[in-house]
Amino acid sequence: MGVFGFDPAHSSHYPVPWLIVLVLALLLARLVAGILTIVAGDIAFFFIPVVWVFLARAFFNWVDERRRQLLRNQMPDALSMIVRSVRVGIPVSEAMRHVARQSQPPTAPEFERIASDLSIGTRLDLSLKAMAQRAGLPEYQFFATALSLQSQTGGGLTETLENLADVIRKRVALRSKAYALASEARTSAMVLAALPFVSGLGLAVLSPAYIGVLFIEESGRNLLGIALLSLSTGILAMRMIIRTSLK
Repeated sequence: MGVFGFDPAHSSHYPVPWLIVLVLALLLARLVAGILTIVAGDIAFFFIPVVWVFLARAFFNWVDERRRQLLRNQMPDALSMIVRSVRVGIPVSEAMRHVARQSQPPTAPEFERIASDLSIGTRLDLSLKAMAQRAGLPEYQFFATALSLQSQTGGGLTETLENLADVIRKRVALRSKAYALASEARTSAMVLAALPFVSGLGLAVLSPAYIGVLFIEESGRNLLGIALLSLSTGILAMRMIIRTSLK
């Protein structure tokens, strides 16, 4: 399942069953291949596995990225709840349960799982390490490391968590600022990607015979295939540049 970007260990993270996603992705891949036969002929059907894997990975990656973003944004408030609970004398294990009750998904299920692990005798550092691995975020790695070191060496837990929450808030704000600054580039990329299709639709309405050369004549189909390949390459290049700027 790794080829499709699906991790069975994280099956609960996805809003729909993975089998339905794969079936829908296969149907869309078949539809895309059917459209490409106009340009490339029957050879387009050989691209069905590639398009199938691409669509499935795109969906699973989108869900994972959205979940990570929610975890990152909710974590400062979760840490603040833990700090307030510890300051009034509530044990850390009970503070985890408080976060599980008061937080929103996907943060609440993660802390509920920690509380369940602690209730059956699992060590806190092991539960935190497992949560950090599930989350896949450096912020959760920081949290797990800070609590593990504090449990071994002692020190002010509330001060450590307050500083960590402040750092995470600044990271979230910086990421939001970078996303806002990249909005112009994302808008330009969407306009450039949509412009050929809008122009082609307009020509099909105004002069069907003129645009029909691209579908009827062999030379026209070759030009259309080159154009689609160039457009796809450009879109992927712009997407990679924008995603790199947001990291």
